[in-house]
Amino acid sequence: MAVNLDKPQQWKDDIARSVDMYNAWFMAFAPDAFRSTRIQTTGHVEAALATTRNLTDLSAGVLKAHPEILPTLRMSTCPPIAVDRLIGLAGVSPGVVKRIELEQKIPQRMPAAALDRELEKIGVIIKKMVDPDIFVWLGRPEAATDAEIHRAATIVADRLCGAVANPIIRNAQEKRQLALIKSWLEAKGYRQLPGGDGIKFDAMPPGTFSFRMNVPVTLEGGNQSVNIPVDAVIMPKTASRGNFPVFFEAKSAGDFTNTNKRRKEEAVKMAQLRSTYGARVRFNLFLCGYFDSGYLGYEAAEGIDWVWEHRVDDLESFGL
Repeated sequence: MAVNLDKPQQWKDDIARSVDMYNAWFMAFAPDAFRSTRIQTTGHVEAALATTRNLTDLSAGVLKAHPEILPTLRMSTCPPIAVDRLIGLAGVSPGVVKRIELEQKIPQRMPAAALDRELEKIGVIIKKMVDPDIFVWLGRPEAATDAEIHRAATIVADRLCGAVANPIIRNAQEKRQLALIKSWLEAKGYRQLPGGDGIKFDAMPPGTFSFRMNVPVTLEGGNQSVNIPVDAVIMPKTASRGNFPVFFEAKSAGDFTNTNKRRKEEAVKMAQLRSTYGARVRFNLFLCGYFDSGYLGYEAAEGIDWVWEHRVDDLESFGL
C-alpha cells in the first residue's frame, strides 16, 4: 500500500515544509559541523607541515613515506591545484597520483627508481607554485613561528574543507536523520542490532533494526554478487518467518539541482534489489530538503515510496 508516492496533491506543501526544515537545520547546525571538521583538518595540515619541515623538504623520500600529505600540498599552491591539473603540470602517470589521492598509498609494483622520478616531479611543481602569501617564511632566513604555521594550516584546512563542503554537510545531516529514525523506532519498542553481530538482513528478529547494513545483490548477467549498503533496515514487529525487512535510504539535499542529478542512484539500487529478491522488496526514502516534483515523480514511477522527515510518523504506515 502506497504512503506518499500516490498523493501528488500533497507534494507541493510537503516540498515547501521540507525545504524550510532543511534550511532551519542548516542555519543552526551546519556551521558547527563544518567548524569541527575544519579543526580536525587543521591538525592534519599541521602534521603535514611538520613532515615536510614546513614545506622546505618536498623530496621523493618524504612523499614516499607520507603519501597522505598530497591533498594538503595541492591546496598549498597559488592557485590550488586539482588532481588532473597536477598530473598535467608535473607530467606524471595518472595512476600514481590517483592511487595516492584515493588510497593514500604509493604504487607497489612500480620500480623504485621510476617511482622516485614521478614523486620528484610532483615535489618540483608544488615547490614552484607554493603560495608565498600563506607560507610567509619561505625564502627568508628566519624560521617559521608557531603562529605563522597555525595560520597557514588554518587557511589550507579551509581550502580542503571547501572542496568537500557538501559531503561534510550531507554526512552530518545523514547522522541526524538516522538518529531521528532510531529515536522513533525505540519509542515504539524496537531494538537496534549491534554492528558486526553476523545476522543477515533476512534473518533479523521481528522488532529489530540496523543501520548501514550490507545487502547482497546479483548483478546483471547473474555471474557476480556484490554488497550494497542500505542506510536503515527494519524488521516489523508483526513480521513472520520469511518476511523481508523494510529498507530506507536517508536522503538530504541543499538545492534542487543536485537531487535531480542523483535521482537515478535510488532507482538503480531498487532495480538491483528487485532483480535479486523480487516483489518482496520494500525500498523507500527518508527525505529532508530540496526534493521537487520532478524528483518525486521520477521515484514514484520507479515504485519507490518515501517518508518526509517533517512527518516522521508516516513510518507507521509502512507497518512499523
